[in-house]
Amino acid sequence: MWKISNGKLIQATDIARVKFRTNISAAVLEKLKVMADDYDTHINYLLESGVQAVLNQNTIVYDKATRPTDRVQYKTTYDADLLEALKVFAKQHQVYINDVIEYSVQYIDLKDVKNTSYKHRVE
Repeated sequence: MWKISNGKLIQATDIARVKFRTNISAAVLEKLKVMADDYDTHINYLLESGVQAVLNQNTIVYDKATRPTDRVQYKTTYDADLLEALKVFAKQHQVYINDVIEYSVQYIDLKDVKNTSYKHRVE
């Protein structure tokens, strides 16, 4: 992101975002890559939209026996407050964060997703 300081643009790190590593289904990740390309966004913005929708519902119906076996490690950044809320939600519902993230993919609202230029915004 960029900030205006004394009439000049200065590049700044968005401190509201934190790095997070998770394991996610390779098939789901591939689906997200296609969606991100089609809608001019990033995978983490798609995931954030779905996670926010699940958190707003405050319910999850997840069968642990149906966990995917093709999980791969995925590193990205998330909004810090959203990630903290996700951790609390997962603990309350006795599921893993990975499970909630994969479950949330079905709730992605494409009208509410940030586009790729969001990280280059001026504040």
